[in-house]
Amino acid sequence: MFKKILIANRGEIALRIQRACRELGIKTVMVYSEADRDAKYVKLADEAVCIGPPPSGLSYLNMPAIISAAEVTDAEAIHPGYGFLSENADFAERVERSGFTFIGPRPDSIRLMGDKVSAKQAMIKAGVPCVPGSDGELPDDPREITRMARAVGYPVIIKAAGGGGGRGMRVVHTEAALLNAVVTTKAEALAAFGNGAVYMEKFLTNPRHIEIQVLADEHGNALWLGERDCSMQRRHQKILEEAPAPGIARRLIERIGIRCADACKKIGYRGAGTFEFLYENGEFYFIEMNTRVQVEHPVTELTTGVDIVVQQILVAAGEALTLRQRSIVCNGHAIECRINAEDPVKFTPSPGRITTWHVPGGPGVRVDSHVYAGYFVPPNYDSMIAKIIVHGATREQALARMRTALSEMVVDGISTNIPLHRELLVDARFMEGGTNIHYLEEYMAARHG
Repeated sequence: MFKKILIANRGEIALRIQRACRELGIKTVMVYSEADRDAKYVKLADEAVCIGPPPSGLSYLNMPAIISAAEVTDAEAIHPGYGFLSENADFAERVERSGFTFIGPRPDSIRLMGDKVSAKQAMIKAGVPCVPGSDGELPDDPREITRMARAVGYPVIIKAAGGGGGRGMRVVHTEAALLNAVVTTKAEALAAFGNGAVYMEKFLTNPRHIEIQVLADEHGNALWLGERDCSMQRRHQKILEEAPAPGIARRLIERIGIRCADACKKIGYRGAGTFEFLYENGEFYFIEMNTRVQVEHPVTELTTGVDIVVQQILVAAGEALTLRQRSIVCNGHAIECRINAEDPVKFTPSPGRITTWHVPGGPGVRVDSHVYAGYFVPPNYDSMIAKIIVHGATREQALARMRTALSEMVVDGISTNIPLHRELLVDARFMEGGTNIHYLEEYMAARHG
């Protein structure tokens, strides 16, 4: 087992990883930017190293600085959390070349799944259902592109092979708009990701976003830990997640879960990961795999009792999974609300000093946050400042507990999206369950213009 781990991240996930390390008796090194000098996790770390000024390109994305911090503190492994360098195959490779363990998948797995074209081809080979579309990168021949679109059927969506976070995609409804959309998406993809390759998929009109959480080790073991419904999103950014997914038959979930675990074995995957699917008319369609811990991992932890971050560390240390698939049982229902420092209607960031900070408590309530009264929310990073997660015996009880938790939460000094969450938790359509990925944007347009 590791004696010391460097945590190459910030915010609530840095504190979450720190707690897992403490539970395992592992010392932690925290790297931080000048903007995060007063962060709780920096104060709680066994050692802390400032790696640069506030801009993430000069700090949390600064590979040489992070590697140097690991060297000077004698850390043995580096945990990247989520975001920043967590899915950067070059960083994972550099970490391992420098003699440290990367707490995550092997670089080749990150590279394979990071390219949407190669990921889709690997999943087809592994027997995981995918959205109908081009078999790989779109060719340069306009006639061939047009033929493909006709075969798939409109509407289609053009996606960047190296894209992510909702960027690098364009929906096309007519043949007249097709070629221009391909050219524009290629140019955007090259500028944003350094990779101009694009591919085509059938555009599903009213899908839900369903995820399957997996764990795999180096000894040929792979498990799936149930599913999450992450359909409540705006501009492809999730704001609320729950587990299990309402209204989907368990036999369908089990069938796709088994395929995901088998796919992990076939591609030699190691660590925690998430298979993301669109679900429509009783069918699952693979869209991508996240090769890291997810923001929404707590809902799976609360319904399965599995500590995903601890398992990440154990697997990275070379240990075999002691969990068995038959012991993974989904108990009750969990919901997570992402609390963001932003205007609840305009979604514009709201950095600044938090003057009052009161978090909820009570049965089945968990709050993951690095924030405290007096904390200054910097303008340089993602706006998420906390996650409220609740667990209940039923979805109805979980909804009631979340409504209570949101009513108790007090944040002064900045704006947050708590009012929006309070609205959604009493919305009849959401309470019914099974809303699709467009619901939140339609709700906002209808209620707030």
